[in-house]
Amino acid sequence: MSALQDKIAIVTGGAQGLGAAICRRLADEGCHVVVADLNLEGAEQTAADIAAQTGRRTLAIGVDVTDEAQVAALVGRAVEEFGRLDILVSNAGILIAEAIDEFPAEKWRAVMNVNLFGYFLCLKHAARVMQAQKSGAIVQINSKSGKKGSYKNSAYAASKFGGIGLTQSVALELAECGVRVNAVCPGNLLDSPLWTQGPNALFKQYARKWDLTEAEVRQKYIDQVPMRRGCTTEDVCNAVVFLVSDQASYMTGQAINVTGGQEMG
Repeated sequence: MSALQDKIAIVTGGAQGLGAAICRRLADEGCHVVVADLNLEGAEQTAADIAAQTGRRTLAIGVDVTDEAQVAALVGRAVEEFGRLDILVSNAGILIAEAIDEFPAEKWRAVMNVNLFGYFLCLKHAARVMQAQKSGAIVQINSKSGKKGSYKNSAYAASKFGGIGLTQSVALELAECGVRVNAVCPGNLLDSPLWTQGPNALFKQYARKWDLTEAEVRQKYIDQVPMRRGCTTEDVCNAVVFLVSDQASYMTGQAINVTGGQEMG
């Protein structure tokens, strides 16, 4: 029996990409999973697929993580449905990159609103439940950009640096209640929808900007990694599962790099 058997988990941004992979992995490990996403239709499909494939109970909930009433309702519905909350994975996030002298203020604020303020709201309402239980594990999906500045990507890096500060601060608050708060800082997920799908996929953007092929852009990013490959969803899921398990029971306030050696410390 898995160490996570019958644990109750909420994953925000769970409809696709890394979020969906985390939902599936937690279910594989025995969790019942709440798939929370702004895209309710996508969340419902992901939840249905996971339930059919794993036999675990799932629940899809539409949520805008920047709206406190919706976040409160998300946590409340999860507890109503399952009776408790053991795990929160705060994965919802957006990336908008612009040069600092051209960055529209409303877009800069939007990145901060989702990535940092949204994380705060999820922490706030999950903490209320977990404090009362005197148990729980929270993981923020951060980024290597939370450890080192990112070129023409100031909003995203600022939001992720802030996320690590928020993780450490709340970890201090909740430690005495038996609730742990950590972050995972992945490297570039080169096969994720952000990089590969749609007209604004990062591979397409960088290929146009640098006058390279998409394959050459991929290789450029791989060459920056000491282990010579991109980060995978499995790499990230391995870290998440460890951090929410009792194997990490003496770890809180940490920001764990999953970067193939690209970022250390």
